[in-house]
Amino acid sequence: MYFLNTLKFSQKNLLANKTRSFLTILGIIIGISAIIIIMAIGNSAQNLILKQVEGLGSNLIAVTPGASEEIGPPASVFGIVIKTLVNDDLEAIKNDNRFRGLQAISGFVNGTVLVIGENIDKNISLMGVNADYLKIVSTKIEKGVFFNEKDDQSLEKKVVLGYEIAEEFFGNENPINKKIKINKHQFRVIGVLEKEGTSGFGVSDQNNSVFIPLKTAQKLVLGVDHLNFIRIKIENVEQVNQAKERVAEILRTKHNIDNPSQDDFSIKDQTMALDMLKNVTDVIRYFLLTIASVALLVGGIGIMNVTLISVSQRIKEVGLRKAIGAKNKDVLAQFLVESVFVSLIGGVIGIILGISISFIVSLVINHLGYEWEFMISFMSIVVAVLISVVVGIVFGIYPAKKASRISPMEALHYE
Repeated sequence: MYFLNTLKFSQKNLLANKTRSFLTILGIIIGISAIIIIMAIGNSAQNLILKQVEGLGSNLIAVTPGASEEIGPPASVFGIVIKTLVNDDLEAIKNDNRFRGLQAISGFVNGTVLVIGENIDKNISLMGVNADYLKIVSTKIEKGVFFNEKDDQSLEKKVVLGYEIAEEFFGNENPINKKIKINKHQFRVIGVLEKEGTSGFGVSDQNNSVFIPLKTAQKLVLGVDHLNFIRIKIENVEQVNQAKERVAEILRTKHNIDNPSQDDFSIKDQTMALDMLKNVTDVIRYFLLTIASVALLVGGIGIMNVTLISVSQRIKEVGLRKAIGAKNKDVLAQFLVESVFVSLIGGVIGIILGISISFIVSLVINHLGYEWEFMISFMSIVVAVLISVVVGIVFGIYPAKKASRISPMEALHYE
């Protein structure tokens, strides 16, 4: 009963100053909604990234140039050009008679090139790969064929188009045997890859890329003699660790490395890649949450300032209550409940707003073709409510204590 009376009195005081109360609540609304949005979008984005990587299969090994820590990515992942992986390394792994379980292997180089068609020219992502590419990424040819090992060795000017590139350059026409120019070299279209779900977030967009033989890409188009990375597909998951060890032995022999601590390459399997991606996305999410928390801090300071103003304006009221028997704890509870009440209202509105915006974002992203799941956890809502209450208590305690120390004599003096 006592708590309900206190709550009703707090509500009356808040409604008496609607504009001031709204401006106080606004900071909490912004902070809580930002936290809900970041948690929801962060979870959904992380889920999308991990699902895309998992879709490649758990029996893949990636070899990248440059050393890395056990749990961190090599420098090449951040765009730093490292030239320690070359074609000879690829061939050594491919032709090693002690390698067990090798199902497919491909080197990769990539870059952005100018592609010129009959009625269009555009800068497009180019991938130089080996004939095993289709086996590694588990994709298929929609039209025509993919290039073979002989095409790669003889520097053939053949190109396979991503689905959307084929549509953009040739429309409803059959692009097979048509010609396009890639960095001034004329290539013959031999195939079109099937359409895949929209990727993104660091995963190569196959639909909007063109594919040419690896050595053709290196020598004729990009002018490089190194590899960006090597991807290996193993027959079964149980052989992955053994395969990683053998790849390391081969590369150390090729690079004249005696001490593993001096490795100039990194070998990761899909499980490690998933863990690494999860760690990276978690760090980003926590960083954004920290930024969003600044809005909550501002909102909390707003509550404290407004409550302090309220205390100075209600000295007569507090003195009168004390004169008729109210104790310090009663006044303390009164102002503290008001502070928590304001914060809690802002938190509830912020949760509703945050969920609504997150849902709209998910609709827009799905409309753009991404397989985006709308993810709101019950725990995030509970956390948001608790944060609202804590903000109200933390930033309301000082004004409440100040109010509780007001004596009836001060009220008379104020009068």
